Order: sequence, then structure tokens, then C-alpha cells
Amino acid sequence: MNGLWLENQQLQLRSDLPIPEPKPGEALIRVLRAGICNTDLELLRGYYPYTGVLGHEFVGVVERGPQPWVDRRVVGEINAACGTCGFCRRGISTHCENRTVLGIVNRNGAFAEYLTLPVANLHPVPDNVPTDVATFAEPLAAALEIQEQVNVEPNQRVLVVGDGKLGQLVAQTLALTGCNLLAVGRHEEKLENLAARGIQTGFAEAVDEGTFDIAVECTGNPSGFELARQALRSRGILVLKSTYAGKLTLDMSSLVVDEITLIGSRCGPFAPALELLAQERVDVRSLVDRHYQLLEGLAAFDRAQERGVLKVLLEMG
Repeated sequence: MNGLWLENQQLQLRSDLPIPEPKPGEALIRVLRAGICNTDLELLRGYYPYTGVLGHEFVGVVERGPQPWVDRRVVGEINAACGTCGFCRRGISTHCENRTVLGIVNRNGAFAEYLTLPVANLHPVPDNVPTDVATFAEPLAAALEIQEQVNVEPNQRVLVVGDGKLGQLVAQTLALTGCNLLAVGRHEEKLENLAARGIQTGFAEAVDEGTFDIAVECTGNPSGFELARQALRSRGILVLKSTYAGKLTLDMSSLVVDEITLIGSRCGPFAPALELLAQERVDVRSLVDRHYQLLEGLAAFDRAQERGVLKVLLEMG
């Protein structure tokens, strides 16, 4: 099969990859669509020493698996858990000590014609959700994880730092809570996407220091972290929603003195994400920049790395 293979920080299009063989309890999935995200780009830059097929945001059709799943359109949670370690026994499979992670850790990903995942990871795509839209299930679930970790109330001031792909989804999902929300970024055209949905937006100078209850950092860069940190009042909550490729210098004294709660946040719940997409309560169509065929995958990655570009989608057919 064809696929995009990463090795030694070099991405190549290969046509000699074997179609994966599902293990017991797994399904073979023919990939329809997959999205390039910042984690894929960071892996390409050496964020983690991964070798294999990239990609973890996908929609596909089950070709082999238990009968109720065959021929169904699905999305899938990316962490394949062992089911027996301490975290799994506690119901925290996303932190399984022996997990493989689709397109990230020891499991070939979605930028290929086929992939395998445990059936337990799969979620059916509602019939009224187009394939392009369903491709956003994984990052939308990640955005919703914030509300699994933090109780966001309508009277709270909440800041989202970053207007990229994830920042757009985080801002839209937080806006549904009715909180007093401000989303800031560097790109006027991206902020306009949020402003069109009634979300207050601005640039860094719009942030008043020490006035926010919750700040969500979605940029993955030191300046974004510093802006989010300075925005918080004492006993505020700082949520880190981006992976950081390099080292981050922290003023630990201020975190202690101001009693700041620091929360890392990554994978989230798929079922609520699919429900929001089915109900059209979030807008993802405006986030799609361009489609490429899988055989144009290298050009797709070049496009995805251009400044200001939002979501690039790969079509496998």
C-alpha cells in the first residue's frame, strides 16, 4: 500500500508498505481522509524519535473486524492500551504504561491506505456528519478534554492563547460554556473566524495581566506560555494544550507564590465531540485550508508548514 513514512526526520512517500494485519480484538480500516496536525509537524522536526507511518486524525471504513463494525464509517481514539497495567485497571487508558499511539508511538498511523486499531477504540460516525467534518473528531475531543479537567463556569474570565487549528477548536468549545471568553492570536484572518461566531478576540495587548481565572495555552511557544501565565490572577488555572518541542524556562517562584494550578491536557472524549459535530454546534469547515491526494503527501506537508495555514487534509482514494 501507499503511505507517508517518517525515518530519521525524513518523510518519504512509499508504495511498498504491507497492508497491516489486525491482531485479535483489532479492526482493519481503510482510510478515507486524514488531517495533518502540529504534532505531525513536530515529529518531523524531531520532537520524538518515531519511525513509521505518521498521522492520527482520520476517518475510515472498517474492512475487517466484528460484524457490527464492517462497512461502517469510523473514527478512532489513538491510544491502544494493554488493559492490564495500573492505569488501565483504574480506567485511565490514555496513560497506559504499555500503550502504542497511532502514528506517534510504535503503531503505524493514518497517512496510508490502511491502518489497524482495537475495536474498543472505534466510534461510528453519524450519518449526517460529512467525512471532512468527521476528520476533526480527534482534535475536537482534545479540546473538550479541558472541560473534563477543569470546571468552567459562566462567571469566569477565560483566556485562549493561540489562533491556530487547536486554538480555534478550544475557543469554540469553551464558548459553549457561557464563560467570559477572550481568544488572542497573531493572525487577523484567523481571529475573524472566531469573531464571526460571537467570540471576543484580540491581540496580545488586549490581555490585562492578573485578571483571568483560567488561561489555555495553545501555541506551544515560550511567548504564548508567558502571556497566558501573566494573564492569571492568584490561584488561577493554566492549561497547557500544546506540545513543546524545546525546553521551557519557568519562573517557579511566581507559580508558588500565586498558587497557580498547572494542568497538562491532551487526548479527550470522542462521543461528545461527534455529538457536537452532528449538531453543528462548532464550525470546522472554515478551518480546512486545502485537500491533497495521498500521492501528493509531501506537497501537503510543505503546505501545512507554511505560516498561517490551518488544516490540510489528505484524501486516500
